[in-house]
Amino acid sequence: MKFIVDAQLPKGIVQILRDEGIDAIHTDDLPNKERTTDNEIMAISKTENRIIITKDTDFIDSHYIKNLPKKLLLITTGNIKNKALYTSFKKNLEKIIHLFGECDVVEMDNTTIIGH
Repeated sequence: MKFIVDAQLPKGIVQILRDEGIDAIHTDDLPNKERTTDNEIMAISKTENRIIITKDTDFIDSHYIKNLPKKLLLITTGNIKNKALYTSFKKNLEKIIHLFGECDVVEMDNTTIIGH
């Protein structure tokens, strides 16, 4: 399982994934860094078979209309402190990974993880 983390999320998400032995990159790792477009992220997701982690609901629209990206983790926590986001992400990572075995879209908010 491989991931690409969108620019509006902190790079610490990548480190959490890497600490678990999971291949992950952040848009800051790419040539255009935070200016990497949604289309570029989609292309990388498709060619490298990466799950997009984002807060951007445009990706969910694209998934349902065009089936791109194939898999998506939508973070709907609103504006929370990075420490709280990291804690929630670490706590729920096993469930997130499990849900991707059954679902193409996983949503994480402040209290629940839902597979769609």
